[in-house]
Amino acid sequence: MCAEEASQAPVKNVEAPATATVEDNADIANMENAQPVVEPPSKPKYRHDFYNSATDVVLTIFAKGVPADSVVVDFGEQMLSVSIEVPGEEPYHFQPRLFAKIIPEKSKYQVLSTKVEIRLAKAEQLTWTTLDYSGRPKALPQKISTPAETAPRPSYPSSKSKKDWDKLEAEVKKMEKEEKLDGDAALNKFFRDIYKDADEDMRRAMMKSFVESNGTVLSTNWKDVGSKKVEGSPPDGMELKKWEY
Repeated sequence: MCAEEASQAPVKNVEAPATATVEDNADIANMENAQPVVEPPSKPKYRHDFYNSATDVVLTIFAKGVPADSVVVDFGEQMLSVSIEVPGEEPYHFQPRLFAKIIPEKSKYQVLSTKVEIRLAKAEQLTWTTLDYSGRPKALPQKISTPAETAPRPSYPSSKSKKDWDKLEAEVKKMEKEEKLDGDAALNKFFRDIYKDADEDMRRAMMKSFVESNGTVLSTNWKDVGSKKVEGSPPDGMELKKWEY
């Protein structure tokens, strides 16, 4: 073919690749929207649990048959670090930020045959609802109250208007100091003063309880002692003997 004929030869159009099918588009869309696969956290090698006492939080790690020299526990003001590394086994590490502050120098641990027991000395008498700070509620738990803080002062029941027994007791102590009374004499005077200012029901209760108990019980509540016999209640180490009339 000559050059002129070659220049006049028709030029073939190159076809574009066929468009993607509906199925291909769906696959592409699914790939774009697919979420990355997140593997769940591995299960801890040892299970642990804890409970509160008034002054400590006792943490138990259930590691059976672990040598004592393979356990390392460090205490921080609000941190705990536990490492258990047994040769030939996967190491165990537990490092929580604690629910509340502790006293490191009073905290301790011991390795037993079936567990590692850790005692965290509380810096404040709070009830820990969780071990880890991340689970701490927004509102702080109430402080644990000791019985001495909450127990009301005992009072003598009376149908009359309330008397200031604290004032009366202070006066008796003052009189005891001034008169140099012995212990029994001062106590008897105190009871006499109560009897003098008591109403009829209180006096009856005092007489009945004192006589029936052979001098070991003194009650001012007639409703409590009026309908029953008052049994004697001697102090520990003493024997109750009936009076001889």
